[in-house]
Formats: sequence, C-alpha cells, structure tokens
Amino acid sequence: MATGWAGDGAVQDQIDATVKDAIKRARSQLRQGPGLEHCEECDAAIPEARRKAVPGVRLCVACQDAHDREEAGAGGYNRRGSKDSQLR
Repeated sequence: MATGWAGDGAVQDQIDATVKDAIKRARSQLRQGPGLEHCEECDAAIPEARRKAVPGVRLCVACQDAHDREEAGAGGYNRRGSKDSQLR
C-alpha cells in the first residue's frame, strides 16, 4: 500500500504506540493496598464488598462515576489526524 513518505508498517506502528500508551495510562491509574472505609470526596461509607472487589478504592460508586465521566472527556488525540476526527 502506498502511503507517501511513510515507510511500510508506519500505520501499524502508530496503532501499536496508541495501544501501548493507553495500557500504560490505565496501569498507572490502578491503586493497590487496602481501600478506604469512607469516600475521600463525599465521606460516604464504602461497602466492604466494593473494598474487596477494587483494591485501593478511595471513592464511592457515585463519586467514581463522576470522576470517570470527567476523565472520558479528556480523551487522547488522533495520531493520524484524519479530517473526520478534526470536524467533531
């Protein structure tokens, strides 16, 4: 496939780099150790089942959901720079 100045496999290299970045970011956000008994944002009790299921949990379900929604809005960028992604 002709890609101009890009070498063979350049697109796959970009895809691989994007996946590696996402894995690295996800792993850096994982917590370890015992979880908190009360949410550090709203001070609501965190159920024992949640503390067992999520090691190092620091937020209740409601606060974690709000935090996840904020993080989703701060998505990455398109390395290929396609026109469709720039129009959104």
